[in-house]
Amino acid sequence: MRVASADGRRPGRGIYWVLRHVVLGPVVTRLFRPIEEGADHVPAEGGAILAGNHLSYADWLFTPLALNRRVTFVAKSDYFTGVGIKGWAQKRFFAGTGQVPVDRSGGRASEGAIRAGLAVLERGELFGIYPEGTRSHDGRLYKGRTGVARLALLAKVPVIPTAVIGTDVIAPPGKIIRRVVSPTVRFGEPLDFSRYEGMEDDRYVLRSITDEIMYAIMELSGQEYVDLYAPVAKELAAQEAKAAALDEVSPQA
Repeated sequence: MRVASADGRRPGRGIYWVLRHVVLGPVVTRLFRPIEEGADHVPAEGGAILAGNHLSYADWLFTPLALNRRVTFVAKSDYFTGVGIKGWAQKRFFAGTGQVPVDRSGGRASEGAIRAGLAVLERGELFGIYPEGTRSHDGRLYKGRTGVARLALLAKVPVIPTAVIGTDVIAPPGKIIRRVVSPTVRFGEPLDFSRYEGMEDDRYVLRSITDEIMYAIMELSGQEYVDLYAPVAKELAAQEAKAAALDEVSPQA
């Protein structure tokens, strides 16, 4: 059984079906009892992008469970290059749960994600993407990267704004599972950007589309929006925390 890649090769569907309907899906559903809202906004067939907020590593698990269609995400290529029994099992697990490998190192990482997404969408499947590019460190919604807009224009598919609520309580950064609560997966109405066809290299158009997508996600999730990229905001928060700690230990004048 072959592992999916950015060149369009299909991942093994047998493993996905077993994990979704027999091994993983029923257990997760019974334990967490996730709440699904607006799944009828996701087309029953044909390619579409699910653009969502990103609070926890568990987001990619609960989103597909809310749908009857498979959702493919990108994952670090490291997950597919392990050796031995552990490497084999890890590779089969990530391929089986709908992940495709992308090398995220260097400046060509976004290009790899675009190629992987196009391959999935051209097959008429669902592709999941987190425009923030990384998990939120404080639960707020951050400025989106324009790759989602470029992908939507290149593939000529709708974007379904998606919000997952409560996964940061279940599995905050650094924790596998902290609490068992029912997360909510909420899908918004499809966003059609066909009016911008052929303008995928116009950075102003890409920013406008991305901001529209992020606004839709904000409305669905109820998160506070911050007009900064998440890594920048995280670095600023770390600097502020360090300054506050220095103030606390500074000798009194």
